Amino acid sequence: MEFDVWLTLFLASLAISISPGAGAVVSMNHGIKYGLKKSYAAIFGLQLGLFAQTFVVVIGLGALIMKSVMLFNIIKWIGVLYLVYLGLSKIFEKVEMVEEGEQLKAYSAKKSFLTATLINLTNAKATVFLVAFIPQFLNPNESLWLQFIIIVSTLCIIDIFVMTGYSSMASKLKFLIKDVKAMKIQNRITGSFLILAAIFMSTAKKA
Repeated sequence: MEFDVWLTLFLASLAISISPGAGAVVSMNHGIKYGLKKSYAAIFGLQLGLFAQTFVVVIGLGALIMKSVMLFNIIKWIGVLYLVYLGLSKIFEKVEMVEEGEQLKAYSAKKSFLTATLINLTNAKATVFLVAFIPQFLNPNESLWLQFIIIVSTLCIIDIFVMTGYSSMASKLKFLIKDVKAMKIQNRITGSFLILAAIFMSTAKKA
């Protein structure tokens, strides 16, 4: 892959990651609740979902999804319903004041990782985007697998840095949620953004 092509890929990937979405919401929520270090389980979960989606596109399933209305809609609505479930769970979550140490004890890296992975993995709108996005940077005269590795690495590494930024910024806002009322507001905002992300996801259409 030529440098100017990669530079275009880099800038496009940066713009994609910075654009607010479900991944940003997840990263910020973990930053506020658990701090930056414990946010990395969710951040890397997001990358696994992104990697898996890109791999799906690589082996051609993305094109199959585009051709099959039923398969496309199944994947899309699984993702939509999952985000709505997470959003409503956050909005109606029972809020109790606990010491920060107790809250950290309740943290599960495995649960955070799997939840974040599913959020990206079931985002059909992102799959549609990747199907359209990836071919723009491919040269048929070069090794396709090498180009895919470069594209996947660029997407994931940039996203790690951007999600780390979101989480770090959010972790510095912890002082705003030191009482029950503030925590309820934070939960409702987070839940609302997850539901909003689900609404945007639901607008994905088969090309």
